[in-house]
Amino acid sequence: MGKTVTTYLIDGDPQGIQYAFISNKICQMFVIPRSNLAYLNEQEKLHKPAFYILIGEDESTKPQAYIGETENFRERVKDHDNKKLFWQKALIFVSKDADLTKADVQYLEHKAIVSAKKANTFVLSDNKQVPKAPNLPEYRLDTIDEFFEDVKFLASFIGCNIFNLAKPKVEHLFYTKGRGCDATGFYNSDGFTVLKGSVIVPKMVPSFKWKEKREKMLREYTMFKGAKLIMTSDKTFSSPSTAADFCIGSSNNGWLVWKDKDGNTLDSVYRTQLE
Repeated sequence: MGKTVTTYLIDGDPQGIQYAFISNKICQMFVIPRSNLAYLNEQEKLHKPAFYILIGEDESTKPQAYIGETENFRERVKDHDNKKLFWQKALIFVSKDADLTKADVQYLEHKAIVSAKKANTFVLSDNKQVPKAPNLPEYRLDTIDEFFEDVKFLASFIGCNIFNLAKPKVEHLFYTKGRGCDATGFYNSDGFTVLKGSVIVPKMVPSFKWKEKREKMLREYTMFKGAKLIMTSDKTFSSPSTAADFCIGSSNNGWLVWKDKDGNTLDSVYRTQLE
């Protein structure tokens, strides 16, 4: 089923301030770069209860985030601007009707941290504990649960996959066993996703080109179980070849080394769709 998302670039810059919402929904997302926080002085909606995510990069291979709630984002972000160094932009979620309460945003924070930890695509160094969910009446729970589904959709819409869980279709799973690995994954519009539980080759060939980055990724996404190095969460790569290189520890043509249960290569399944 299709959706219509309205996005407005407030300063005309694709990398600048913007807001977005889904037609016929009350959830509204503001995206504000750290360099443009002065905009908060102009937008009264951001002086009210809000759920927010601060996102940025650090030295690790995973992006970093902080998930929070506040009764007044403009005032709350002053503290984050002084004390949190990693973030580059804020995603702030408010109601177009301005009817979110403190309990509503606390519930959103609880759900968001649980979901983000399960997805395990971002480092949540400052969200070590999951806050207790407040007691909301049943009718309000339904409303805020629906609001959170829109939060997840809008975050994904702008490329923030903090809540995204891999949903492979069994008939589209692909496998590779190069150099003794035993990895499983699937290909879609996001790239090639290597699935949790895949067995990865620990050592790299001498000619491997991105050793340091792979070593960091191994520390973040894998752990030894006995003699086997196992993926502890899903990881999406930009291309099938990068995914194969990571799993095997050598340079590969991912379109050829990933094969489905019938032995068909990824190339023969996807690159011949228009033939």
